[in-house]
Amino acid sequence: MSATTSKLSDYAVINPSTEEVVARYDEHTDSQLEELLHISNDTFETWRRVSFNERAKLFYAVAKILRDRQDELARIMAVEMGKPLAQGKAEAVKCATVCEYFADNAATFLAPYSVKTELTRSEVIYRPLGSIFAIMPWNFPLWQVFRAAAPNLMAGNTMILKHAPCVAQTALEIEKMMLEAGFPKGALINIFASNEQSEKIIASATTKGVCLTGSGRAGRAVAATAGKHLKRVLLELGGSDPYIVLEDADLALAAEKTVFSRMLNNGQTCISAKRFIAVESVVEKFTERLLTEMAKYTIGNPLEDGVTQGPMARVDLCAELQDQVDRAVAAGAQLACGGKQLNRKGNFFPATLLTNVRPSNPAFEEEFFGPVGAIISAKSTEEAVELANRSRYGLGCAIFTKDTDLGLRLAADELSAGTCVVNDFVRSDPRLPFGGINESGFGRELGTEGIKEFVNIKTVCLG
Repeated sequence: MSATTSKLSDYAVINPSTEEVVARYDEHTDSQLEELLHISNDTFETWRRVSFNERAKLFYAVAKILRDRQDELARIMAVEMGKPLAQGKAEAVKCATVCEYFADNAATFLAPYSVKTELTRSEVIYRPLGSIFAIMPWNFPLWQVFRAAAPNLMAGNTMILKHAPCVAQTALEIEKMMLEAGFPKGALINIFASNEQSEKIIASATTKGVCLTGSGRAGRAVAATAGKHLKRVLLELGGSDPYIVLEDADLALAAEKTVFSRMLNNGQTCISAKRFIAVESVVEKFTERLLTEMAKYTIGNPLEDGVTQGPMARVDLCAELQDQVDRAVAAGAQLACGGKQLNRKGNFFPATLLTNVRPSNPAFEEEFFGPVGAIISAKSTEEAVELANRSRYGLGCAIFTKDTDLGLRLAADELSAGTCVVNDFVRSDPRLPFGGINESGFGRELGTEGIKEFVNIKTVCLG
């Protein structure tokens, strides 16, 4: 592979702030991929026999590297996909925590246990499956990989990583850090592959499972191929998370948390506030507070001091967002702020707030993957919950109320999502299972549930 190939391949890194081509990479050939798949499979045969303690030592080492190199990693992500530096550093540190968490707890999570039966001995044990194919997105280019790699490698699996083309440099750095920490060569292998080649990888006898974080379109394609070949699959797809604000809510807190969630990563987050559903008695005051919070963000090149909102990762994503906003306004939504891509070099889209959004408006149903929020008015708590659940997605949701008993009851029993939070924003945490329902995908990452997604839960008995 070469970073100076003469043609612009699919693996081109383009700085979204300057529109300059930073690097280009050739895709692997079919024969190269076949060789790498066999390396991953061969490594599994030795890696699965490595003790939890020895695996943990390697993850403690990579965690240290992540912390030590957080500044450098943040700069790479800022140049590749526009993440503000402070957020990039925080992402690197969060990756270190997930490595340490599963290093600390994998042996406990996967400990065997006995069940009393009429047999002399009945035991449930956990064993790794083999090589797992991970298809990862660009928006959290470190975190998405390590939240999959830490539990799976600690469980004894190996991993083939196909990262998003626009973050190819981050993908290479991840593999480099793993090797530097002492992992064997085939424990995590980065590949540059086309979608057609990815289908062949899923079909390969060496691939024992597939995990994907991405769009609904990608999820359907991967699920169809995995189903055809009877491969275990985990999907974390899009979301249009509702944030409900009830009449008694602390509006300052609700606005702060809602806007922080919406603007995180330049608005390019699956699990972020997207539909702001407020009871009508507080809609006006809540809108004013939202505008105040949005005005605090400074847009620009994330490498510059003071910038808190960078560009969108790709030019096509920016154009798609503009089209969505235009269609929402044409359907009756009103612009309270923003709404037009900035007239300057780079993929810069300002913080945007749509008001007067009805269930018939595209902004109610579609996922807006950028710094755009939609205000929706509800007549009552019951209608707010109904509107929140009126979605094909189900990744996360939040509810703001001073009546915490009510909030917790609605979160537990009435709101349809994989994660429901009262009086805060939704985020993933290594200690808690994470994933969605409906068109937001299926399966769980993280927590005790996450490490068991790609293991053989084996029953062993003695007569």
